[in-house]
Amino acid sequence: MSYLQPLFLFFLAGLCEIGGGYLMWQWLKADRPAWMGLLGAVLLVVYGWVATWQSTSFGKTYAVYGGVFVVMSIAWVWYFDGFRPDRFDVLGGTVVLLGLAVILFWPRS
Repeated sequence: MSYLQPLFLFFLAGLCEIGGGYLMWQWLKADRPAWMGLLGAVLLVVYGWVATWQSTSFGKTYAVYGGVFVVMSIAWVWYFDGFRPDRFDVLGGTVVLLGLAVILFWPRS
């Protein structure tokens, strides 16, 4: 159970940051309504708040979150933009996930 809480929080932070950035992008680059930009800005603020719920230090939290962001971004673009990741995207995402698992979960002495 102790593994699920930080993973859930990283996932929630990723949804807020990527979703917020996506909405801002849509507003500014795809001529969508201003409410999308406002909602995007709110989600980006919520992302910063959610990240503080992690029990690890700032640096460790953001190091691990960087990996989560990479993998979630690949999934986001696949789902929302129809970009199909190739084997190198999948391989890179797998390497990133392994790295963040080492940083977050490797036993310390």
